[in-house]
Amino acid sequence: MSTPSTPTHPGTPVEWLEAWTPAEGAARATAAFHAAFAAEPAGVWSAPGRANVIGEHTDYNGGLCLPMALPHRTYLALRPREDDVVRLVSAQEPQAGVWTADLAQVAPGSVSGWGSYVVGVAWALRQAGFTVAGFDAVVDSCVPYGAGLSSSAALESAVAVALDEVHGLGLGGDDAGRARLAEVCVRAENDIAGANTGGMDQAAALRTREGFALMLDTRDGSTRHIPFDLAAHDLALLVIDTRAEHQLVDGQYAARRATCEEAATALGVSTLREVTDLDGALERLGQALPPGAEVEVSRRRVRHVVTEIARVELVDDLLAADQVEEVGAVLTAAHASLRDDYEVSCRELDLAVDTAIAAGSLGGRMVGGGFGGSAIALVRDSEVEQVAATVAAAFADAALEAPGFLVATPASPAGRS
Repeated sequence: MSTPSTPTHPGTPVEWLEAWTPAEGAARATAAFHAAFAAEPAGVWSAPGRANVIGEHTDYNGGLCLPMALPHRTYLALRPREDDVVRLVSAQEPQAGVWTADLAQVAPGSVSGWGSYVVGVAWALRQAGFTVAGFDAVVDSCVPYGAGLSSSAALESAVAVALDEVHGLGLGGDDAGRARLAEVCVRAENDIAGANTGGMDQAAALRTREGFALMLDTRDGSTRHIPFDLAAHDLALLVIDTRAEHQLVDGQYAARRATCEEAATALGVSTLREVTDLDGALERLGQALPPGAEVEVSRRRVRHVVTEIARVELVDDLLAADQVEEVGAVLTAAHASLRDDYEVSCRELDLAVDTAIAAGSLGGRMVGGGFGGSAIALVRDSEVEQVAATVAAAFADAALEAPGFLVATPASPAGRS
């Protein structure tokens, strides 16, 4: 890890990305619905973005991860229709105007753009056997856009709980139903939006609890709620939005998922979660992979996944033992693995992490799919402002776009606002 030099722009302004109150978010979405459709919505629903404490790129490998819901939410004002028409407006895409689709015509490859995440949920509910009609909806969000904090899953999950309620599907009232809604959202993103993601983000938006991080076992879908009160330990989780745009549909994410699946097949396991002898597995890959495979690349990808699952288990143990400060070193080890073995970091993410640690953070790492987006740092409460200011100054020194900052506290899951 490089040690950043002392920033030469110590007075650089720090931009804090504030979350709206639920009342403010609902009022904004309602007003936008009035303006767009000259009608009253049936209600406003919202879902949170997420910060993943540990466990990156493990969800599609049958592994463990530990996300938490953010107070930053996507708000959806919705009114059902009696036909199959869907009309959508987004405050984040004002130039797009009204996005429209016919639910009867929605299928993989049939729609594109931000609205595909919305109609994909309705399509996936229909595919699951539920009766869902068209609707008019307006979206407004304070989840940082393109920041790797799962604005897409927040949108999908807000749509899911809205359609569940207006159609009386009965899924939103307990965890088993919410797990089904999460599966619907994953299918929407995979099949209609075209992003081959795992299920962590949707679980974080739908199945978390306020004040808790969610231990998610993606092998069987089981969850545990782990108390996550950093303030009680005089600590904070600082999120740094690097403003390096985060994209999952450019092929890089899908390529890594495909490499992991190919490696699991070669090793004779259903997922990389089943690998118990890492050294032996890495050695066998050379003979087990098909001709033409990039063996060393596959070894690095497998090493990241297996060691990352172990890091999730370690953080679980540290939190249970009240050794919260020691979590910082685990975050830093995860960043090195994501940077070197999984190769999903970038200049901005490395700068954010390295600078935060040099400024006194206990540890940090990139979060999300990678290639941009956000980083997190475990910081002492008294040093949050100083660390943020130092990172902002380092970005100014590097002539990079100014980052945004927020402090993550575990918030409530998707529901009516």
